[in-house]
Amino acid sequence: MTEPIVPGRLDRYAALALQIDCDGVHPDHDRESAARRMQASLVRIGQALEGARRWIGPELKLVVLPEYILTGPPWGETIPQWTAKAALAPDGPEYEALAALAQRHGVFLAGNSYETDRHFTGLYFQACWIFDPSGDRILTYRRLISIFAPTPHDVWDRYLDIYGIEGVFPVAETVIGRLSAIASEEILYPEVARAHAIRGAEVFLHSTSEVASPNLTIKQIARRARALENMAYVVSANNAELRGISVPTDSTNGYSDIIDWNGNQMVVAAVGNSSVATASLDLAGLRAHRRRPSMSNMLSRQALEMFAEPFAKADLRRRNGLLQDGKLMIPDRAYFQQRQADAIARMVERGIL
Repeated sequence: MTEPIVPGRLDRYAALALQIDCDGVHPDHDRESAARRMQASLVRIGQALEGARRWIGPELKLVVLPEYILTGPPWGETIPQWTAKAALAPDGPEYEALAALAQRHGVFLAGNSYETDRHFTGLYFQACWIFDPSGDRILTYRRLISIFAPTPHDVWDRYLDIYGIEGVFPVAETVIGRLSAIASEEILYPEVARAHAIRGAEVFLHSTSEVASPNLTIKQIARRARALENMAYVVSANNAELRGISVPTDSTNGYSDIIDWNGNQMVVAAVGNSSVATASLDLAGLRAHRRRPSMSNMLSRQALEMFAEPFAKADLRRRNGLLQDGKLMIPDRAYFQQRQADAIARMVERGIL
C-alpha cells in the first residue's frame, strides 16, 4: 500500500510542548471580566510563541499548549454558570485570536478549552483543537472521559447523527503527519489512543494539567505506554503555574515532555514557564518502523476484532444520559456522581467486581 501524497510533506521538524502559566477565570464573576483575563492570556501566549520561534528557529512547526489554557478549570461553578462565563463559542473572538497566532507564527497550534455547541444549547464540551499555519481549524476532538463534565457519550446518538464517528475520533492529515488529540487524563485509557491510532494517527497531542513530580507519575508512565503501544509520538504540554483556584499554584507545575514511538522520553522541561520541551520528530523513521515486521510492531500484531464482542457487551456506562425523551437535560453535579455509581453497580451486578 502506498502512502498518501501530501504536498509539501515534512519528514522531520521540531515540535514544542509549551509550558506556560494558566490564569484561571474562576475569580471572575461575569463574562466581561473573564473575557479580559482570557485576552491577557492570549497576549502571553503570543509572546511565548514569539520567543519560542526565536529560541528554536524556523524548523519549529508544531506547538502544543497546556489544558484549558485560557480559563483554568471550573471550580464549583454549575454547568450553566461555567457555560456563561468561560465556554468559548466555536466562532468566537478567542478562537479567532488563536487562529491568528498560528498564522502569524507559521505553526500548527494545538490546545484545549471549554466550548459550546449550537446543537446542544446549554452544555459545554471540553474540546481539543488544532489550527494550521493558515489559521484554519483542522481538528476538533471533544473529551470522552470526564468525571464532572458533559461528554459526547452523554448525548451519544444525537452526537453521532450530527458528527459521525469521524467527529468522535478525528485525525488530521497534514504536512507534519497525521495528528490527533488526547485530553488530559484520557492518556490513562489505552482505548482512546488506540482508536486514534487505527485511524492513522502518528502524533498524539496531549494538552494536560497534572500533578508534577520528579518521580514518575501515572500520567508520565501512561504517555510512554501509549507511545509504545501505538508506535506514535506524544507531545505533552503541562501548565506552569495554575492560578485562580484554591490549590497551591505549583501543584501542576512542570515536566512537559515529548515521547518517541519506542516509549522513550526525548526531552522534559523542569518547572516554570519554559520552551525547553522541544525535540525533532522523525516521521520518515516512524513510518519505516511501522511498516517493518518485528516483535515491536504492536499495531500489526493484534487482531483487534477479537475484542469487539466483549467490548460491545461491556456497556457499563449508559449512553444518552442527558437525552430524556429526545430532550436535552442540563446536568448538576449529582448527575455525574450518579453516572459513576450506576456504572459501578452494573459491574457488581455482572460479577465484574
